[in-house]
Amino acid sequence: MSKLVVHAKIMIDGVSDTPKKDQLISIEDGKIVSIEEYHETNEEVIHANVITPGFFNCHVHIMEPVGFGTDKKFSLMEKAFYTQKHCEDYLHSGVTFIRVLGTANDYDMQIRDCIDSGLIQGPHMLCAGRCICMTGGHGWQDGIEADGKDECRKAARTLLKEGVDIIKIMATGGVMTKGVEPGSAQLTQEEMAVIIEEAHKAGRKTATHAQGLQGIKNALYAGIDSIEHGCFLDDECLERMKEQNTFLVPTLCAPQCIIDKGVENGVAQYMVDKTLKVKDAHVESVKKAYEKGIPIALGTDAGTPFNYHNNTAYEMELLARLNIPNMDILKMATINSARCVGVEKDYGSIEVGKQADLVCLNENPLENISNVRKINRVIQSGKIVVDNN
Repeated sequence: MSKLVVHAKIMIDGVSDTPKKDQLISIEDGKIVSIEEYHETNEEVIHANVITPGFFNCHVHIMEPVGFGTDKKFSLMEKAFYTQKHCEDYLHSGVTFIRVLGTANDYDMQIRDCIDSGLIQGPHMLCAGRCICMTGGHGWQDGIEADGKDECRKAARTLLKEGVDIIKIMATGGVMTKGVEPGSAQLTQEEMAVIIEEAHKAGRKTATHAQGLQGIKNALYAGIDSIEHGCFLDDECLERMKEQNTFLVPTLCAPQCIIDKGVENGVAQYMVDKTLKVKDAHVESVKKAYEKGIPIALGTDAGTPFNYHNNTAYEMELLARLNIPNMDILKMATINSARCVGVEKDYGSIEVGKQADLVCLNENPLENISNVRKINRVIQSGKIVVDNN
């Protein structure tokens, strides 16, 4: 039996509105077995200034190297080695759980299995494999192109057969696909509805890339579980999301990183141009969603230009710029995200019976959200996987 005892001078548990002080967290075989007021014990104790649940990133592209502009091509072997580094990057930045929303040839499931078998170290991972898009639609290069309800149903069943944890749909165009407008609707409501039906029958959740208004509405009325990006949200969308408990994963990082770097650093001109068209509306949509009480989960779209796999904290910082309280941002990064991806029974908060995924911080992120970058240790399933002492 493996044991670990951790003393949190300040514990932010992911579910409470206020932190707790001087808590003793006992862990056995990867799970939290007790949380008590701090007291002397014969056990060896790890002391931490601040402890939070492990962070989530609900939207990543795990195999995509970052920081090389948009023209550089990589071999599969190069991408494999980068992927191993990305997995380590997530852990070292306090991210213990990721949701991969799109890889060519369903490679993400092989990566997930390598982590689960202990071959490589990385975060817990849910995988979507290939996305489903219309012929020539956003993401067609690595996705499954499907047109009409029958082809869409077949595509969903194929992915489920191959073992995906979630199905990702392309409801609109996007910034990254040349010749496609981000605001244009793509898969229809009827096409998405049969995909979602098949996923739900199999107990899987669904997510959609959705930037333009009509595409977002099509996805919502089809019954989607999470809207990724959501650049153009009106009151009808927000009402529907609230009614259905549909999550928003804003990925503010994706457009901001493109604008931060620009064409002078190798980002394609068409990507910059399309980003500038959506950025302001995107920010306003996130503000409106928060004010409306829409559940928001944390994701970065890591793998897009200059959107690094070790920089999940940037999304928290961008949310803080919108005057969202730091405690709410931390909930978005933990329990909200766990609920979004459907693992809240085991992950996302510091509670007895849950997996012991913890981030030990040197300074308090409630005072400054950037303190999530000041990591002392990361504990995953009761094991210390990062130790910066």
